[in-house]
Amino acid sequence: MTSNLKERLKLDRVINASGKMTILGGSRLERGVLDAMNEGASQFYVMSDLMEQSNQYLQDLLKVEAAWLISSASSGIAQSVAAAINQGNYKYVMNPYDETLVRNKVVIAKGHIVDYGTSIEVPIRMGGAKIVEAGYANGCTVAQMESAIDSETAAIIYVKSHHAVQKSMPKMEDVIALAKKYELPIIIDAAAEGDLNTYADMGADAVIYSGTKALEGPTSGVVIGSTTFISWLKAQGQGIGRVMKIGKENIFGLLEAITEYVNQSAVTLEQQEARLKPFNEAINELAVCHAKTVQDGAGRPILRSQIQFDESVDMDKLSQGMKAAPIRIYTRDYRINENIIEIDIRDVSEEELDIITNQIKENI
Repeated sequence: MTSNLKERLKLDRVINASGKMTILGGSRLERGVLDAMNEGASQFYVMSDLMEQSNQYLQDLLKVEAAWLISSASSGIAQSVAAAINQGNYKYVMNPYDETLVRNKVVIAKGHIVDYGTSIEVPIRMGGAKIVEAGYANGCTVAQMESAIDSETAAIIYVKSHHAVQKSMPKMEDVIALAKKYELPIIIDAAAEGDLNTYADMGADAVIYSGTKALEGPTSGVVIGSTTFISWLKAQGQGIGRVMKIGKENIFGLLEAITEYVNQSAVTLEQQEARLKPFNEAINELAVCHAKTVQDGAGRPILRSQIQFDESVDMDKLSQGMKAAPIRIYTRDYRINENIIEIDIRDVSEEELDIITNQIKENI
């Protein structure tokens, strides 16, 4: 029997032109992923066996040293921080806020203190860490990060994200080298990234990915890293990880999503450009704005339409009007204060692009 929960909950249709955003549920799941989730949900498993076999499957599929499935990228940050601090010591796994734990500082560039729905400070502190910011909001050097390290430092965190400051930040490989110099774990928050090998190959101890963004899986995540660090991470299942556990249906769904992800051909920049061209042309027929194609600010192979509006346009009215339309439209509004919005087309159909064009016309 087909569920009609959407109608019973009286939910509006939403066009997601903002990207793989948690506030809109992440990604649209393909049939293979949904079938895998149904398979996982409809039977029983010894969960410890399922976790071990699933992570062995990922190690073989991705050809990585070690991996561990988690409930979300946020939970991955909290558990990875706890793992770096207690290093599998049962006493501290069970009490991550023990006052005798003095090696509990985490160094992070100030420009990497991001808000992704909550501040990254929240999961870092949940892991039991004291945060030490290095550098300034508009720049940080490796030397500044090094000056923040002392005998109480437990780890370094590097954020690879469009949310983070992009200019005047140290290169990831240089920060990894710094961590190796001081024999500190280096944790990479790569929640929305799609490259599952490069950062671990650089030597990162833990690289955290969201399952529901680039991988287009259910609410979930995966940490890829070194055998030693992943063993510390596994131990968190008896501690804070127990309240962040991933369910069997989401394990199956994520494994299928990753399998499909690594075996499919990526959409090229040329293909994205071809889809954006007619949309930009339609927008450029309007007198008060100009659209052009731009690449993702963090360097990912993602193209979007960037629309610059004249000062005469009330941007708040435009944004709120589109969100309140019968078919609710969410755009990327990070630069709305500059009279700029972006249209992410990854989960937008041709019909929906026409709807977006018409709604822009109605709200300017």
